[in-house]
Amino acid sequence: MLIEIQDKIISTQIFDRKFVCDLNACKGACCIEGDSGAPVTLEEIDILEENIEAIKPYMREEGIKAIEESGVFYVDQENDEVTTLINEKECAFVYFDEQGITKCSIEKAHKEGKIDFKKPISCHLYPIRTKQFEQFEAINYDVWDICKPACACGDKLDVPVFRFLKEPLIRKYGEAFFAELETVDSEIKKQKNE
Repeated sequence: MLIEIQDKIISTQIFDRKFVCDLNACKGACCIEGDSGAPVTLEEIDILEENIEAIKPYMREEGIKAIEESGVFYVDQENDEVTTLINEKECAFVYFDEQGITKCSIEKAHKEGKIDFKKPISCHLYPIRTKQFEQFEAINYDVWDICKPACACGDKLDVPVFRFLKEPLIRKYGEAFFAELETVDSEIKKQKNE
């Protein structure tokens, strides 16, 4: 089912499905699996290019090499700008912590106060994917097998996708939009109980 808020068409799966990342189970597979890099906006490309020297100390050698050879992004088969990959697989910005969990060098540079930019909004919003059309923006829940542990964790904790993603949703759309999501969620629950 779909609902409309402002100029956005939203899948009700973001209210119905439960989700809480379980990095100990998936090891951050969404950053190293798939057939494309993470979607980035033109503004984010500029930010990454301007801040690359501050991000490089947190990157792996392979990532630095990939970016020096190809830049911070490429245009994928769907004609979208996406982060550069290593070996057509993992994002050039990933590194691995002591437990072998995939982490983001952009986010690490941000956490350590080196840059103001947290990470691309598409990464921050995952498993929500957005697509801009001429008349509206689509907001959908992306189902991916590697996120089964996150769905199980979300079910256990009873956290809907949109609530798990409160911070990035507010970052992209603002507090008022998130408040409207809360209202829709309450309405959906009320209808289910009737």
